[in-house]
Amino acid sequence: MKTASEKVITLIAHIVLVILCFMCLFFFYILIINATRSHVQLQKGFAFLPGGNFIRNLTNVINDGTIPVVRGVLNSLIVSACCAGICTYFSALTAYGLYVYDFRLRKPAFTFIMAIMVMPTQVTALGFLRLITRMGMYDSLLPLILPSIASPAVFYFMYSYMQSSLPVALVEAARIDGSGEFNTFNRIVIPIMKPAIAVQAIFTFVGAWNNYFVPALVIQSKDKMTLPILIATLRGADYMTFDMGKIYMMILLAIVPIIIVYIFLSRFIIAGITLGGVKE
Repeated sequence: MKTASEKVITLIAHIVLVILCFMCLFFFYILIINATRSHVQLQKGFAFLPGGNFIRNLTNVINDGTIPVVRGVLNSLIVSACCAGICTYFSALTAYGLYVYDFRLRKPAFTFIMAIMVMPTQVTALGFLRLITRMGMYDSLLPLILPSIASPAVFYFMYSYMQSSLPVALVEAARIDGSGEFNTFNRIVIPIMKPAIAVQAIFTFVGAWNNYFVPALVIQSKDKMTLPILIATLRGADYMTFDMGKIYMMILLAIVPIIIVYIFLSRFIIAGITLGGVKE
């Protein structure tokens, strides 16, 4: 039986969680409501009840000839999915190499990767732009995807997860059984790393989906722009053609894929809680 103080603490904890849940969902509710209202209705102020312009706003966004929204969604999906896949796989592979192998430059390599993590993107933006221009990749999606191969933050997360969940004895046992290194990594390490990969895939996907700085730097053609660039383009439209309903609808369309990815990958996170392995 719980004591009176324990019941009070439990009640307070539930109240705090309800408040936090309300604060998180309220703004999303506002977005959905505003996406159903017209520009004139939005100018009058906030309303708790939805309007009747959802289909009209959606049609205006899709049929806008100056802003290829469907193409922008496709570009964002390609970039985000490729970044999530490449980043998580190669970061896990790098972490596996530094965790399992004991070589002379192991600590300097780890220190070098950690030093890169504190370097902001804006510092190297000019050099990055000159590099991709010389390589003929300017105004393409490749500069948005290829740099995700090297992600120090994801590497560090994978390395820390391996330290707590991947026994070296398991890798050594696979080697004794004649398994190759890549076969061991792909068939033994990757299943153990599924929770960490799922978490970082979500974060990487969301980061690439919401990325504005790099696409604005390297993309010029409208048919290659990602969704954040198109939203900014619509926001900067002439006042006479400015439509808040279309902007809220585009933001809503930008959030839906993120929710779908989270729902799809969250099952791997939950399954990872009960994931077992050989302990040293």
